[in-house]
This record gives sequence, C-alpha cells and structure tokens, in this order.
Amino acid sequence: MVTAGVFLIARSSFLYELAPNGLQLVTTLGACTAFFASSVGLLQNDLKRVIAYSTCSQLGYMVFACGLSDYSVGIFHLANHAVFKALLFLGAGMVIHAVNDEQDMRKMGGLKNLIPFTYSVMTIASLALIGFPFLAGFYSKDAILELSYGKFTSLSHFSYFLGTLGAFLTAFYSTRLACLTFLVKPNGVRPVIGFAHETFSYMFISLCILAIPSIFIGYWLKDMIIGVGSDFFGAAIYTNPKSLHIFDGEFIEFCYKILPVALSIIGATFSFILYNFQSSILFNIKISMLGRKIYTFLNKKWFFDKIYNEFFSQFFFKFSYDVSYKAIDRGAFEIMGPSGLSAVISNVAYKLHKAQTGSLYHYALTILAIFTFILGMRQIWLIFEYFVDYRLFVLLLISVFFVLNSKR
Repeated sequence: MVTAGVFLIARSSFLYELAPNGLQLVTTLGACTAFFASSVGLLQNDLKRVIAYSTCSQLGYMVFACGLSDYSVGIFHLANHAVFKALLFLGAGMVIHAVNDEQDMRKMGGLKNLIPFTYSVMTIASLALIGFPFLAGFYSKDAILELSYGKFTSLSHFSYFLGTLGAFLTAFYSTRLACLTFLVKPNGVRPVIGFAHETFSYMFISLCILAIPSIFIGYWLKDMIIGVGSDFFGAAIYTNPKSLHIFDGEFIEFCYKILPVALSIIGATFSFILYNFQSSILFNIKISMLGRKIYTFLNKKWFFDKIYNEFFSQFFFKFSYDVSYKAIDRGAFEIMGPSGLSAVISNVAYKLHKAQTGSLYHYALTILAIFTFILGMRQIWLIFEYFVDYRLFVLLLISVFFVLNSKR
C-alpha cells in the first residue's frame, strides 16, 4: 500500500502525459516530500520511525521522477528500494528483539559486537539507501537526480537541488542510526544491553537473501529496465517521445553528476565523526536557543501533526458530534425512527385509554361523531366526483387558500 501511489502514477502515464499541469504538481509534491521527510527523519529517536520517514523520502524521489516523465526510472527505484528497505526493517526488528523491545536509539549503543550479523546487514542496507557507489540505491537514485537536472527546466532543477539536499540529509540520519544503535558507547540499562544476542531463525535466512540483491540488483537490472532502447515495460508505461530526455541526462556537467554522491559521502562522514568523536558539539548545539528551536521543529515534524489536529481533526470531530451524532443520529433519525414512533404510539395509546371513561353517553357521542365523519367524507367524495375537470378543483383550492389568507 505504501508504494501503490507510485505504481498507479506509472500505470496512468498515458493520462498524465496529456495533463502537463498535473505533471508539474506531481513533480513539486514529490520533490517537497523528499526533502521534508528526510529533514524530519534527521532528528527522530525511534528506530523504526527513522526508517519510516526514510521510506517517505524515497517515495518522494519516485514521485518526482514520474512527474518528470521518467516513469521507468521511478519504478526502477521502487524495485531497488523494496529490497534494501525490507532488509533495513527486518534488521531493525532483529535489533528491537535483541534489546527487549526497546525502540529508542538513545537507549542502545554498543551492539556492534553483540549482534554482529545484524550490524553487517543493516550497514549494507544503510549504504544502499545512502546511494553509496555501486550498491543498489546508487544506480536508481543517481539516475533520478541526473535526469531531473538533464531536463533543463526550472521545475526539474528545483527538484534536483531539493533531491540532492535530501540525499545529504539521508546520509546523515542513516549514519546517525548506525552510530547510535551499534557504534557509540552503550546507553541502555545493563540487564538489557548486557544480554542482547542474535536470534537465528527464519529472519536470519531472510536477511541473508535480501543482503545479496541489496548490493548487486542495481547493477544487474539497470540496463534491462532503464537502458537506452530497452522495451522492458512494453505497453505498460507510455513514453512520450517529446518528453524523452535520457540522453540529456547522460551529457550534463560532471559536477552536477557527482554532487549528490559527494554530498552523501560528506553527510555520512560528518555524521560518523560527530556522533562518535564530537558528541559534545552536538550537545552544545542542542542546548543553545537556536539549536533547541531547530531540534523541536524537526523532531515535531514541522508541527504538521499539530496544525492538522487543530485545524482539521478538531473541526471534523466537533462537526461529527454536533451535526452527525446529535442532530442526525440522535435527532432526526430518532424522531422519525424508533424513539419517535414509540412516543407517538405511547401518546395515542394513552389518549385512547383516557377515552375509555365507562360512561354510556361518552360512547354514544363517539359513535355519533364517527358516523357523522363517515357520512361527511362520502358527501365530499360525491362533490369531488362532480368536478370532473380537475382544473376547476385546483382553482377552487387556490381560491380557498387566498380567502383564508385574506381573512388573516
């Protein structure tokens, strides 16, 4: 379900190519998502939450690749990402299981020697996610950024620079995850960290299977899926010859080709040095006024949850309680439904009960009134039959209506 949107955009490529404004919106949203999610994952402390925001960021890359009409490249990154992200999530599960279901990375550390196999596969997955040269993520993410710059439009360059900055942040928080979990000194409680161990089960086999394609699948599949002249997708993806710019991506300037990879390596190195050897610098930045505000802003996800809850969730909760629940469910439906019907029947039954006085003249009066009503209805029906022309009857009703209103 996470990647269903990317798949749907690619399968609907023949429709999107007829709506250039829609493609521009897709590109903008994808590029902003890639940067936003990577910035949020930068300072999250929950192990699985960091990986989840990483997934959101990578989906942004796929979406803006599709928005630039590079649908096959977006699907290629989708396939590559599925492998190393599955490895990363399974590895995170192994870590959490090893430390007694603890998910806060600040309470881990020192697990490198305790669970070495999990450390190895998560390192492979993190490097693939970063886009380290010649691993799976390198071939697809690098192709997306090269093609985004190679389209030579203002929107594609906007996507390129946001994606490149997102690559730097991705490398930073991926290395941060590895450092806080495996490399720094133990920060958890002794009974948990001291008895952390690996569980050799079916997950161990799955991690072994996923580690191999996380290294080689990008190299194996690149020419087959996104190579020049490849007909891998056939008619499943529509390629508009007017928007084909794969050749332009091959001949962009070398500095723009190498920039995403260079920033990724710089980000990973910078994070490794800070969290392993210069943690005091991070602490001083965090306790400063500006640093505390930036940390709170990113850790709270740009306050999107607060804005959404204040302006949308609360409004709909109040609306559903006041209108849907009180006015409709407990109001109109109850009045016209069970409660109303029960009240009417009870009221009629009470009045009929009160009419049973036991007096003979009351019963005689009731019989006479009903008999008179029946005879009166018969005479009204005979008069109605006399007026064969219904238009006269309508005019009579209108006249009576005006007479009654005039008397008022």
